Amino acid sequence: MELKHIHSKIFIVRNRNVMLDHDLAGLYQEPTKRINEAVKRNLNRFPEDFMFQLTKEEWHNLKSQNATSSWGGRRTLPYCFTEHGVLMLSSVLKSDLAAQVNIAIMRAFVAMRQHALNYEALATALLQMENSTNQRFLEINQVLDALLKQKKAKEDFEQRQRIGFK
Repeated sequence: MELKHIHSKIFIVRNRNVMLDHDLAGLYQEPTKRINEAVKRNLNRFPEDFMFQLTKEEWHNLKSQNATSSWGGRRTLPYCFTEHGVLMLSSVLKSDLAAQVNIAIMRAFVAMRQHALNYEALATALLQMENSTNQRFLEINQVLDALLKQKKAKEDFEQRQRIGFK
């Protein structure tokens, strides 16, 4: 299973990386109804930080981002599974395919986390470089100001009204 395929099914909802129940059902090659039934039979294994149901507004926003059609389809709001929820889901489904798919999904989550860490390191390096550059420009500006003041003082000295013998 390709990581790119899985990455395209990971969304950010409520500041968490999640996968939707119907996307997971497609990966596990099970009907969405079966996935949700397995979850409902084991609700004690799925606390709020493992799984939650989308609100109407969140579902509408996700559909509009992904340009899905608004007619037909499901009658209930989808469930979102965090990384831990996906892991728990695979233990509830208990099939060889579920285990293989789960390994691929975990690799995708890890790759995304690594990508985010690399991005943070790059952002920190850019910020340090920007601060260093700003400091250098400040120093150059101070030197130029001092040179301009010195030049003006010299010009003022040469243009002063002289007193004494001519």
